[in-house]
Parts: sequence; structure tokens; C-alpha cells
Amino acid sequence: MVTKLKQYNPRASEIVNDWQVVDADGQVLGRLATQVATFLMGKHKPTYVPHMLTGDFVVVLNASKIKVTGLKAEQKIYKRYSQYPGTLKEIPYSRMQERHPTRIIELAVKGMLPKNKLGRQMMTRLKIYAGAEHPHEAQILGSDRREEREAAAEAKAETAAKSAPKAAAKKPSAKKASAPKAEVAAVATEVVETAEAAPKKTPTKKTAARKPATKTAAKKPAAKKPAAKKATAAKKPAAKKPAAKKATAAKKPAAKKPAAKKATAAKKPAAKKPAAKKATAAKKPAAKKPAAKKPAAKASGASGEK
Repeated sequence: MVTKLKQYNPRASEIVNDWQVVDADGQVLGRLATQVATFLMGKHKPTYVPHMLTGDFVVVLNASKIKVTGLKAEQKIYKRYSQYPGTLKEIPYSRMQERHPTRIIELAVKGMLPKNKLGRQMMTRLKIYAGAEHPHEAQILGSDRREEREAAAEAKAETAAKSAPKAAAKKPSAKKASAPKAEVAAVATEVVETAEAAPKKTPTKKTAARKPATKTAAKKPAAKKPAAKKATAAKKPAAKKPAAKKATAAKKPAAKKPAAKKATAAKKPAAKKPAAKKATAAKKPAAKKPAAKKPAAKASGASGEK
């Protein structure tokens, strides 16, 4: 039976990058280059992944004191060619060590790293110096003390985990102490509610007693309104309309055609007005039948005869 193992894929926050210091004094070039390449790729760690930067920063010191075996110091040649004819350049190892000792280690390590973006990013983490001095003391000191910091953090976490059960055991006592307080608060709220409910009952009775008064007040204007209507009904036809009619009847026949208006005056009260007045007399009270309207017609006739 074949068992499938889940591939390990660390997060970027889980990756830790330390600083490594390598002294090249008296070391062989190939052996040193392999060691530096493993540090840069991160293959010395159990969290190594080929598609991520899991390696460390590397500081190489005393690059001018590197050694090579056999006849390489005399026979090794570094070549550069720009792909244009006649531009091939050859630099022997002895001249390179005199002029650029750091390039010897750089070229050896570059040939052992992957030829892609990750390889170029790894090369930026390589710091090579010909002497024993370097400006990365703070970074190296911080990486050395990282283990101490992690141990202190673990100790704090353990103490916090041990103190957590004690706090959990103390919490019920606090709940018990808070329970009587909750009961006292509930009793106090009940007392306040009863005190508030007692005075609320009396205003309801008062409003109930006052409601009939409002009803009677509403009924009284109902009795008064018909009287006002009667007064207005009696005033409107008797005072305003006949006066206007008298004025028109007095003005129109005097100025214009008296003979034609006599005939109309005789026809209108006989045919139209009495029928309308009978309908109004049936709807309105008996006070509305004015006896003054008939003499008004007579007066208009008398004025016409004159």
C-alpha cells in the first residue's frame, strides 16, 4: 500500500533568515563555495523549499587568502565574451586574485546556485570582503541572540498557560459574589416599579372622570349650533337678498325699458320664485317664510306704475 505524504509549504512569516559568517583564510575555493551556496539556498534547514527564499545571509571574510589545489593558480583562466567578434577577454587566476579577490568567490558561488530569479536574489544576500572587517556586526549579533529571545518567549507562554487555570478557578467565586448583588438589584428594581405603578393609577381615574366633562362640552355646542344656523338662515334671505333685489328692481326699470321689465316682473314671481320658496319652506323652519317678500314685489310694481 502506497502512503501519500503531504508536501510541506511554509508561510513567508514562518521563514527565519539568519546571518552566517564564513572565514576564507586558508580554505580551498571549491569547499568554501559549496558551504556558502548551501547557506544561501537554505538546504541546511529542515524548512527548505526550492521555490522560496529559505536561506540565510552570508558574510565571507578574508577573501584574499583563499587557496586552490594543484596547478590551478597558474593554469586557471577567467574568460569573458560579449558575443561580438574579437571581444574575448582572458584573465588568469593570479591577476584576478591581485586585482579583484572577491570576484573569485563570487563567481564560484554563482555557478552553484539556480539560474533564475531566486538565484539572483540569493546572490544579493552574499557579502564578500577581502579583509577581516565588515559593517554587519549588528545583524550578526541579532541573529545570535534570536534563540535566546525565542526561549524567553516560550518561557513567558508557559507561565501564562500555567496562570490561566488559576484565573479560571478564581472566576466562579467572583460570580458567586456578584450573584447576591444581582438579587439585590432585582429587588430594588421591583420596588421602584411598584412605586411607579401606584401613582400611575390615580391619574387614570382623574382622566376617566374628566372624560364625561369633555363629552358634555362637545354636546353643548351641538345644541347651540342649530340656533346659530337658524339665526343666520333668518338673516340671510331677509336682510341681504331682498335689499339687493329691491335696488336692482328700482334701478333697472327707471333707467331702461320699463314696459318689458313690468312683464318680466309679473312673470318671474308667479312662475319661478314661489316654487323655489315652497321647497325651502319645507326644508327650513317656519320663520323662513317671509311676508316681506310679497310686498317687495308689489313695491317694485308700484314703483314701475309711478
